Amino acid sequence: MKSKQNSKVWLYAVMLLITVLTVGPFLVTLFMAMKSGSEGIYTSLLPKDPTLANFVTAFEKANFGLYFMNTAIITAIAIPLNLLFCSLAAYPLARMEFKGRSVVLALIISTMMVPFQLYMAPLFQLAGELGLRNTHIGLVVMQVSTAFGIFLMRQAYLRIPKELEESAYLDGANRFKVWYLVVLPLVKPTLVTLAIFTFMGTWGDYLWPLLNSTESSMYTLSIGLAQLSQNFDGSNLKLISAASILTTIPTLLIFIWLQKYFISGATDGAVKG
Repeated sequence: MKSKQNSKVWLYAVMLLITVLTVGPFLVTLFMAMKSGSEGIYTSLLPKDPTLANFVTAFEKANFGLYFMNTAIITAIAIPLNLLFCSLAAYPLARMEFKGRSVVLALIISTMMVPFQLYMAPLFQLAGELGLRNTHIGLVVMQVSTAFGIFLMRQAYLRIPKELEESAYLDGANRFKVWYLVVLPLVKPTLVTLAIFTFMGTWGDYLWPLLNSTESSMYTLSIGLAQLSQNFDGSNLKLISAASILTTIPTLLIFIWLQKYFISGATDGAVKG
């Protein structure tokens, strides 16, 4: 009995340590952002006179309102497009028999091993020739369809019993209706997971927006935060902390909102023997 209690104590201690290491940097940054202009940065951990002035300054003087809007527009376009194209491309790879299917799947997966730095130069040139530079669509193009999303959706389709689709075919549904009305509702947790990954990848993307945005009016939050960090001094650190919190909060809210959909066994019990 005593050994079991000791094991629980150690377990809680490890969990507490992991929580401190995970949440600690965020709280330190938040406390730094809430310090007033007259307060020293390293004098104390907690702000003596908490203020939101740094957040207001980040939006007004650091132009983070415009960067926030650009990032929100890009993300709002990227998520539905990625879900649509990835779910459409994955379905034939999971259910349709055609020559060369395994080769196509292997080629798609192999693109995940190619670093973006290898093809960013020709992609930058192509974006300029197509008139996609300094446009929201041009910034979204990297997230329209991803190899990871196609692979993730294919694996979700493979877990669905074929009997469900065959029943729909017997009722007169065509392939598109089977995909839309039968298959997609059963992979909703995977769709939500892919949406979260797409949100995080688009919201925090830095290299492609930096390359494809030559005008400050098209900058995203990551670029604005990097530029703000270049002018580093003691007083600017509070502004940088405020901007970092503003950049992080939407990701946390989205994850908290959608985490209930992270469930397994979406189709357990759908078909009984």
